[in-house]
Amino acid sequence: MGKWVYSFGDGKAEGRAGMRDLLGGKGANLAEMSTIGLPVPPGFTLTTEVCNSYYAHARSYPRGLKGEVAKALKGIEKAVGAKFGNPKNPLLVSVRSGARASMPGMMDTVLNLGLNDETVAGLARHSGDERFAYDSYRRFIQMFGNVVLDVEHHHFEEILELHKEDKEITLDTDLDADDWRTVIREFHAKVQEVSGAPFPQDPIEQLWAAIGAVFGSWMTPRAVTYRRIHNLPASWGTAVNIQAMVFGNMGDDCATGVAFTRDPSTGENEFYGEFLVNAQGEDVVAGIRTPQHLTLKGRTANKSSLASMEEVMPEVFGQLLEVREILERHYRDMQDIEFTVQRGTLYMLQTRNGKRTASAAIQIAVEMVAEGLITEAEAVARIEPSSLDQLLHPTLDPNARRDIVARGLPASPGAASGKIVFSADAAEAQAAGGESIILCRIETSPEDIHGMHAARGILTTRGGMTSHAAVVARGMGRPCVSGAGELRIDYASGVMRVDGHELKEGDVVTIDGATGEVMRGQVSTIQPELSGDFGTIMDWADGMRTMGVRANADTPLDAKTAREFGAEGIGLCRTEHMFFDTGRIVAVREMILADTVEDRRRALDKILPMQRDDFVQIFQIMQGLPVTIRLLDPPLNEFLPHGEVEMAEVAAATGVSVEHVRARKLKLDEWNPMLGHRGCRLGITYPEIYEMQARAIFEAAARVFKSHGETVAPEIMVPLVAVPKELEILKTLIDAVARAVMASEGVELDYLVGTMIELPRACLRAGEIAKTAEFFSFGTNDLTQTTYGLSRDDATSFLGTYEQRGIIDRDPFMTIDTSGVGELVKIGAERGRLARPGIKMGICGEHGGDPDSIRFCQSVGLDYVSCSPFRVPIARLAAARTALADTRGAAKKRGAKKTAKKAAKKKAKKKAR
Repeated sequence: MGKWVYSFGDGKAEGRAGMRDLLGGKGANLAEMSTIGLPVPPGFTLTTEVCNSYYAHARSYPRGLKGEVAKALKGIEKAVGAKFGNPKNPLLVSVRSGARASMPGMMDTVLNLGLNDETVAGLARHSGDERFAYDSYRRFIQMFGNVVLDVEHHHFEEILELHKEDKEITLDTDLDADDWRTVIREFHAKVQEVSGAPFPQDPIEQLWAAIGAVFGSWMTPRAVTYRRIHNLPASWGTAVNIQAMVFGNMGDDCATGVAFTRDPSTGENEFYGEFLVNAQGEDVVAGIRTPQHLTLKGRTANKSSLASMEEVMPEVFGQLLEVREILERHYRDMQDIEFTVQRGTLYMLQTRNGKRTASAAIQIAVEMVAEGLITEAEAVARIEPSSLDQLLHPTLDPNARRDIVARGLPASPGAASGKIVFSADAAEAQAAGGESIILCRIETSPEDIHGMHAARGILTTRGGMTSHAAVVARGMGRPCVSGAGELRIDYASGVMRVDGHELKEGDVVTIDGATGEVMRGQVSTIQPELSGDFGTIMDWADGMRTMGVRANADTPLDAKTAREFGAEGIGLCRTEHMFFDTGRIVAVREMILADTVEDRRRALDKILPMQRDDFVQIFQIMQGLPVTIRLLDPPLNEFLPHGEVEMAEVAAATGVSVEHVRARKLKLDEWNPMLGHRGCRLGITYPEIYEMQARAIFEAAARVFKSHGETVAPEIMVPLVAVPKELEILKTLIDAVARAVMASEGVELDYLVGTMIELPRACLRAGEIAKTAEFFSFGTNDLTQTTYGLSRDDATSFLGTYEQRGIIDRDPFMTIDTSGVGELVKIGAERGRLARPGIKMGICGEHGGDPDSIRFCQSVGLDYVSCSPFRVPIARLAAARTALADTRGAAKKRGAKKTAKKAAKKKAKKKAR
């Protein structure tokens, strides 16, 4: 039988920080803090293996668990000097979740467990404070009733609010012990009414019910949604932590708070956090009371009238500063901590690596390298590539007019404009329809996770900088303004009121998460500038990666953006995108409508200079870096009009009859164009099209070389090759055009002719294709479609269901399917290299900007990835992290081999003796 329970406290622990997979992040760090001598209330952790066993055996517990829990509970009793369920001196405990990855607000917690109608009186006598005891009991009934008994939170809130109205008070802290007795009686009645059973009085029954509820919360819709968004597997499970209660609600010498050892929004090396006097932990994050700042500097910066902890509890604040220093030095990372002060004594309840914005992560990493805490490689490994998205998009133009209607707290930086919605469901539904949405709530809860993910930004009227909305928004990279108390939201009428003005659902607002401002209407934006610490991290990353990063760029503007973001070339230039320009579409349609080769060539002669000018600009911008140009790929009917009015316009512009346009369109229409007359098949049947494009490319290269003296290295890519002969024919055509241009221009040009590998047959016949192709670029968008038999545009209607039901782990168009599509890429790469050693290979689908897909590309030895310009920094960082992981993996293997050799030698010597 395995060990299910690990104890901690009193300066010792059975676990340690490195056991987070087994103990969860919270349990592992509680054990670690105990070991390094920090004041941690004693407790124990039920492992993640219990959770997995619980779900594998129809929500039943493994044999021996109850005995281990009983033994561990006695250990807490001994350490604290109180007895669980004892009516004279009762031990109370908290029951909290703790997965290996932080999931703020997603899992359930129960505090003050062990209270009942008898033990509450014992707690009152032992503490000498009746108000505290009965306040703790009503809190327990609320939490247990909601989390375990499924009594909706609003039932309790209504009772409490009505009682405060009757007493003509506004704060919970103004209620006395008799008030709480009355509230508790009404709470009991409500639990009986809603659940059909009395509130449980047996502490052991309470404990096991709470443990079951925490394990049960692992599979709630909000937790499942959070894991899906953050790609966390359900198989990890959660641990459960049972810990002796310490009380922040015993009076004015008590408090509870949340802190970050550095600012999680900016990365500034300043202690950052909030606390409440005479409160319990949930009060800080729930937004029920306005929190106070820890530091005088924080209070001043936010113009708060409430005293800081530095002012009201200077001695405890000094201890907290020491803990901050110890934890940062020990973990070598910014920490998110929870603490309670009970009658002037500080207790640590949690530490974990703090969630932070991308800009904060970069500043913290660079500064910690300067401080000697971490290495450059560790700094690069700590930045999540996908988080850079937060830095690569527009922010509000500082010169734009702003109609500011309210101010709140700057909870998560960035800016967003969108239509007001007041519910998470509405946010998700309207965002799915293409609308930009700002989710406006009095306060958010874990049930709002799907709407928060769908929204462009989040605005709340309650809550502080460490509220649920703030923490989740920062983790998602969504702008957030919290605690905008001037606003009054009326859900029933769908209106948000402020200073005599009304903002209705559907009105557009803008929020600035860096300043806390809320503005009426849409505010213009500016492009981000990447320099300073960002540039430092990217320089380090570029020095560590082994794979190149290019950009998909179809226009000079795309190419310029790509260079600014550090692209090392263009991996995909789609020539057809140039054809849709309003100044060119008439000539393109004239070419398509032509009945003879001669007429088609006349139309192509009009397109040639336009296409050549585009390439000249792109080559100039790229300054000698490689540019991969894909020849025309989509079927010709995509360029023709569809409605009668448009057909008449085309007929008039091209000098043909409407009947001719209609007949030509009918001839070109296909049942399944994606698998029809497109790609290299167009080049085979209409060679003059590819001939014109090749001429435009080579003439542009010659002009740039002659005018700027820059070597241009075009890579001409033939799309959709399935049969080696297709590429042989078209390469012969391209080479002939190259020779003709070089002769007429009097220059020598270096160029490559290759193909996009985007069909399963091409992967299987890659060895034969590589005899002609000088490079491969894997087009994994179409390769995924043709491997799965899916249309990327239509599959969204059911792929979500497939993910939810576990049929697929991830959307294969977002992250490469390594076992299917990836296997074909691997086969194609291996066979291509056998036929042509050293052949250049890359990837140019959407997967080129996905960190998990980049990891796969490195594993099959591709030379580069290519992605959209705004994802280039993400790809650069992901490639560096992948290279570092490979280095660490190789070192680990070498270490394992050395250990195995030593063990074998030792065994041989022993045998010889």
